Amino acid sequence: MTNLEQLEHTVEWLRSKGMKEPEVGVILGTGLGELANAIECEKQFSYNVIPNFPIATVEFHFGKLIYGNLGGKKVMAFQGRFHYYEGHSMDEVVMPVRIMKMLGVKHVLLSNAAGAINLSFQKGDLMMIEDHINLQPDNPLRGPNIDELGPRFPDMSEPYSRELNSKLRAIAKSNNIPMHEGVYVSVPGPNLETRSEYRMLKMLGADAVGMSTVPEVIACNHMSLPCCCVSVITDTCDPNNLSKLSVEEIIATARQAETKLNVLYKALIESL
Repeated sequence: MTNLEQLEHTVEWLRSKGMKEPEVGVILGTGLGELANAIECEKQFSYNVIPNFPIATVEFHFGKLIYGNLGGKKVMAFQGRFHYYEGHSMDEVVMPVRIMKMLGVKHVLLSNAAGAINLSFQKGDLMMIEDHINLQPDNPLRGPNIDELGPRFPDMSEPYSRELNSKLRAIAKSNNIPMHEGVYVSVPGPNLETRSEYRMLKMLGADAVGMSTVPEVIACNHMSLPCCCVSVITDTCDPNNLSKLSVEEIIATARQAETKLNVLYKALIESL
């Protein structure tokens, strides 16, 4: 099957299982799965039962699609995302957002865990992504264009929806939740960066670094699907004071900060 045929097959299977007219799509990043528990669940599927779907190989990514009600909206949430470093193709990495669009989703909310290049950020802070730098070695739009989804050369002048970001900014202010805004750089991973690489990323203009999100955002823009993303800052990347860091520490910090992110995204969903 072609990529489009696979997508259509998966979408028809989900519809046949009762996933009707979702309005908001959510992709939850590393250590950030708790928002899914707030959904009044109607259907849920492990990734391994969804036709044509890849499997999340990172042990702390749950690998579950949840569909139900949140904030008065029909929501579909991917609890666990796919990363290029796992060996997935870029088509597989962006399959969730393409399925969302084909099912009728109007807005996509993403989250991730990221390291702070901007040293004014602290562990546990939130950063709304205003723009990004793509250092991934491949692009989800490489190859024959799927004309049914979007144009060959999509515009990227507003990769993150100004409207959604404006709503997030107002929600954070009204709930007294401090939230930075900045530039996210996406690197291949899975290794963390060296001191010299952190210096390079700072020179490029990055405020935070991670290993995800940008492929999905490119695919959203290709399909004219408005999206936003909030990063949870899980570590500080000071090249002059770099210490060893474990993934377990990153996950623990993400989970501690998750409550603030959940408040933002619940209110954002209600406002849409």
